[in-house]
Amino acid sequence: MKMKNAQILNDNRDFVRLYRRGQSAVSPLLVTYARRGGEQKRRRVGITATKKVGGAVQRNRAKRLIRAAWREVEPEAPYGWDFIFVARARTTGTKMQQVRAAMAAQLKKLTAPSPKKEKPQEKP
Repeated sequence: MKMKNAQILNDNRDFVRLYRRGQSAVSPLLVTYARRGGEQKRRRVGITATKKVGGAVQRNRAKRLIRAAWREVEPEAPYGWDFIFVARARTTGTKMQQVRAAMAAQLKKLTAPSPKKEKPQEKP
């Protein structure tokens, strides 16, 4: 999987850390986990498809769709973030453009700067 500025997540500990400490966004096609961290010059990406998706052929198709969608969305994704994309059962029966749209919406939601909360002022 050749990605321009992304490093591939392979270690189980990285996946577990992201599952536990990362934020998630869910759609019928895709689940995305994101967490700020790592190098500021890179994005780290992992893609998984469980047996719930189907047999080996369906899982591989789902991962290919997600990789193709990532290639188009990658320039919009911020640096210094780790992402995991988990295929769902509906992923294999859809077009790449639908997966890309779901991925772009999830990335925008997860990486948007959080609004600063103002501290309530104490009354004298």
